Amino acid sequence: MDIRPLKTEADYDWALREIEPYFEQEPEPGTPEADRFDLLALVIERYEDEHWPIDPPEAPDALRARMEQTGKRQKDLAELLGSKARASEVMNRTRHLTLEQAWKLHREWRIPAEALIRPYPLRRRPETPTA
Repeated sequence: MDIRPLKTEADYDWALREIEPYFEQEPEPGTPEADRFDLLALVIERYEDEHWPIDPPEAPDALRARMEQTGKRQKDLAELLGSKARASEVMNRTRHLTLEQAWKLHREWRIPAEALIRPYPLRRRPETPTA
């Protein structure tokens, strides 16, 4: 089986050319071709992860995406977080999730914990005028 670690851009290009026919005609599971397809996919994924890593989204973006995927609304988020104000603060980036809230969202909504706890900048709250 001609598969090797991908160390250069040329190796990566080679692997892409090798895997392409498998997308046109998927190999039967359990065959040597299926094993080769799986191994090529693994070395390609590893090369891409090393050379072009993609950071997980920030918590508000991850929440917004999950809400769009599942048809949930900010009202549903408020129920999970305990209040409308807290949901609004999180979505408007004026407050981070607590660890407990992040864990709850991870469990209930199946959002990767890494996206929920990753630090991101908060927006400053508008100053309240004093009379």
